[in-house]
Amino acid sequence: MVAAVRAVGAPNPVVLIDGRSGAGKSTLARELVARWPLRGRVQLVALDSLYPGWDGLLEGAQYARDQILRPHARGLVGVWQRWDWETDERAEAHAVDPSLPLIVEGSGALTPETARLADVRVWMTSPTASRQARALARDGDTYRPHWVRWAEQEERHIARHDPQARASLVFDIP
Repeated sequence: MVAAVRAVGAPNPVVLIDGRSGAGKSTLARELVARWPLRGRVQLVALDSLYPGWDGLLEGAQYARDQILRPHARGLVGVWQRWDWETDERAEAHAVDPSLPLIVEGSGALTPETARLADVRVWMTSPTASRQARALARDGDTYRPHWVRWAEQEERHIARHDPQARASLVFDIP
């Protein structure tokens, strides 16, 4: 992964990390930030901060594309608002500097359009039982009643966008 980032040869590469819930996307993103191979800082945006509720996988991914990835590709500052899961509305705004590297991680991140806006595209796979165990250990009773409906949205994303075929790197996590 670090080698793939170095190979880009740009000071502000864009990395997308996609996969189903519990596949290890957030863990990989945090590890990549900790081991970032280029000088300076890197920006990390988790789609969990953008999804507008439990039925918002597609909308959150489109929001990231429109508010973060497209502006970054054009050399413009992207501005996004965090989704407040408690109040069920957008909250404080955050800026994304186009001169800095960017990692966007979350289910739905990798689509035909976002693939064209990224330098490194990652798809993560893992058996359902392993993913579910990790996700429920992380989010527990908050996530348990939503597992099936979220999985259905992930399945639609996979059927529609075939993110694994668009990935430059695929990781299979046990």
